[in-house]
Amino acid sequence: MLRMVTVKSGKVEGLPAADPRITAYKGIPYAAPPVGELRWRVPQPAKNWQGVLKAYKFGPVPMQRILGTDPDNIYTREWFVDPDIEMSEDSLTLNVWTPAKSADEKLPVFIWYYGGGYSEGMSAEMELDGERIARRGIVVVTVNYRVNAFGFLAHPELTAENPDAPTNFGFYDQRMANIWVRENIAAFGGDPDNITIGGQSAGGGSVLSQMASPLTKGLFKRVIVESGVSQMVYMTPTLRGVSMEQAERTGREFFDALGVKTLAEARALDATVIRDTFYKHKFFFYPPVDNVFQVGNHHELIMNGNCDVKPMLFGHTANELYAVPKVKSIEELKAFAAEHFGEDAPEFLRLVESKIGSITESLSKARLPSLEFTCLFFGEMKARTNDKTPLYYYVFRPEIPGWDNPGCFHSVDLWFFFETLAKCWRPFVGKHYDLSRQMCNYWANFIKSGDPNGTDADGSDMPLWEPYSVDNPCRMTFGDKAYPDYAGPSKLVRFLLDHELKKRG
Repeated sequence: MLRMVTVKSGKVEGLPAADPRITAYKGIPYAAPPVGELRWRVPQPAKNWQGVLKAYKFGPVPMQRILGTDPDNIYTREWFVDPDIEMSEDSLTLNVWTPAKSADEKLPVFIWYYGGGYSEGMSAEMELDGERIARRGIVVVTVNYRVNAFGFLAHPELTAENPDAPTNFGFYDQRMANIWVRENIAAFGGDPDNITIGGQSAGGGSVLSQMASPLTKGLFKRVIVESGVSQMVYMTPTLRGVSMEQAERTGREFFDALGVKTLAEARALDATVIRDTFYKHKFFFYPPVDNVFQVGNHHELIMNGNCDVKPMLFGHTANELYAVPKVKSIEELKAFAAEHFGEDAPEFLRLVESKIGSITESLSKARLPSLEFTCLFFGEMKARTNDKTPLYYYVFRPEIPGWDNPGCFHSVDLWFFFETLAKCWRPFVGKHYDLSRQMCNYWANFIKSGDPNGTDADGSDMPLWEPYSVDNPCRMTFGDKAYPDYAGPSKLVRFLLDHELKKRG
């Protein structure tokens, strides 16, 4: 097995994973520590080391809230379980799982970015263990990147200091990791010309930003976006991204909360002060359109074909991120419809009408899965641009066991994609393990070739997953078993899609 490799910075030794046919390398630095004068700058190359780096454990997690301290939080129950996990601003490391026995195997490569609302997350999350995907003949890489104020602060002084990279440092971390993989993954038996990037939630949004950026051409071939394709339905205007002006205004407010007046003073603060201030004052730094890395809203750039569009596998869980009009009466609903839909308002009101005039019933009918709307809208826009790049669309809706009766909540599908159900506390049974095996198979096939189809472990063909298009609305449904669904959008979603297209002319 390939237990020792040489990368540009030096020699690295890994350990056998639970399956000794897989070697796991953890905590490899892919960039210099972003501390001191390197805080709030693009990542710099990792420094060389002497001797052998023993990559036996995960590196420190990026600066974020202390994990595992809120027993009522579903993610504390799922995987943020260790309040004593090592945390540091020096966290730009990655992990590699490889099944290769030699460096010349040229295996497909999968790079993963975690979610967490751009405010938290880590590559050490137990559901993100890359071993099971690696068993399918893939080199798996999971990446730490800066989050919250460390990763996405914008401020006028930062813009003046470096207008060519004024913010979005977390995205630059991901890009640096991609470059590192391109330059080094052959040592692990990987093919630098066959890389797929993937992520979930904010990690999925990160994948879209990487694909839409002019600074990432040639770094990967295809993308997987899990619960990360979302435009805000029932909001005006549709989410188009935070401007630098808005982001810099928030940055000035953050400096005020820190009690500093200059960038130099902020860089001199201890990292825990920055972290604690961020959470105490409930700041949120959404990645701004900086006109350098992000040159516009990534949804719009991709849907309009204004970037290097890649084959995409994408979808969502059945019970996440629903939208509903923020009104309290039928009269307010009518006013809302007039404001949002203009001459189409009567049709909207007809679709959500309550026969007894109940606002509760009308809002129930108006309740909309934002991620489904956006995924379908991607298909509509592809039809307009005549782009033939394949989209493979899924929805995840099995029964999820547990005393909390959670439904298919945001992120629960990660246990299935990574086939790590055995690490979870939930009482999963045979049907869940069968579904997880098939889902991981589909993902692995897509990573290898861009086509998710293939055979199951017993040699039988898995259900055929066709690319999604307006004319062939195939959506692979992962229920208690996998099956393709061609039903297309509901009447309400169809109305909203048509209205959005009509606005665009």
